[in-house]
Amino acid sequence: MILVTGGARRIGRAFSLGFAERGWDVAVHYGGSRAEADEVVEQIRAMGRRAVALHADLADEAQVARLVPDCAAALGLPACVLNNASRFEEDTARDVGYARLQHLMAINVGAPLVLARMLWAATPEAALQNESLRTCVINVLDQKLYNMNPDYLSYTLTKAALQNATVALAQALAPKMRVVGLAPGLTLQSGDQTPESFAAAHKVTPLGRASRPGDLVEAALYLAQASGVTGSTLVVDGGQHLVPLPRDVMFLTGDQASG
Repeated sequence: MILVTGGARRIGRAFSLGFAERGWDVAVHYGGSRAEADEVVEQIRAMGRRAVALHADLADEAQVARLVPDCAAALGLPACVLNNASRFEEDTARDVGYARLQHLMAINVGAPLVLARMLWAATPEAALQNESLRTCVINVLDQKLYNMNPDYLSYTLTKAALQNATVALAQALAPKMRVVGLAPGLTLQSGDQTPESFAAAHKVTPLGRASRPGDLVEAALYLAQASGVTGSTLVVDGGQHLVPLPRDVMFLTGDQASG
């Protein structure tokens, strides 16, 4: 079974439902989206899989630390924790400050670290000899780590920290646990994007489209079961990271996309 943070909405919802469709039981973590989490749980149960909604404020270490034990009590020890939830707020070097940076660091880096620690501690010692008992953490990163721009500075710094933490955790927590990264590109319309600007930005890639929710689900399913993979990141973005841009793709207009 799998624990998906932020599993009630947007890409997290796709992960929760996608894993259930492939036969996984799912613990759907939510912060403020209780109604959406309950809806996803009902959809998963309708597929014949077990599911539970678990609440935690990811900025609160004590609440985060309870997620793995609560999941184990409800459904059993998760074979995988998918750290999908993150905060995404706009700032640059001209207005960055302690408050936003510390808040995003707690949610985007601190919570995944605590969840990895708790899952590793709960993984049986028998996993040292039996790799079928190993657990896995998948950290959702961002293609912009491979194609830097100055926008969303605090968010970018937290994802860069989590990328390096993925490697360090893979080294420290083996062989009981694998830790891997998944870096999407532009996937769903966000913020002030219009449908037109989103569609235009989506096409500025070598493959003519960036990532889709289904692409990310397929990649996460692979990583969750790839017993020989740890410490590395799979970039799933239609090649978006290969196209340098001076601003974040969120600010790309139709005119810019067409040349």
